[in-house]
Amino acid sequence: VQLQASGGGLVQAGGSLRLSCVASENIVSIKAIRWYRQAPGKERELVGGINDGGRTNYVDSLMLRFAISRDVRKNTVYLQMNNLKPEDTAVYFCNADLGGGHPDYWGQGTQVTVSS
Repeated sequence: VQLQASGGGLVQAGGSLRLSCVASENIVSIKAIRWYRQAPGKERELVGGINDGGRTNYVDSLMLRFAISRDVRKNTVYLQMNNLKPEDTAVYFCNADLGGGHPDYWGQGTQVTVSS
């Protein structure tokens, strides 16, 4: 599975961005696609994800501002980020979990920078 993340950029605090993750395969055949982020000097952390049935989940601290959705026809998963804060600055990655003991696949990441 190949993943292509895009949509990052520079935005002022309080602004919004929508990231996209395009998969090379039908996303309903992928157990889950998750978004992670990694801020400078910090470990990669989970943002949230969407499973093959379309159910979403988020880390508690982000669920009021971030939303994950998908377009099955486009094999694309989105991360809508609202009311962005400087601490949201990070490289955002999408990850495909195929389940069944298969290794995960990662996209190349897209940089999000939030200025104060």
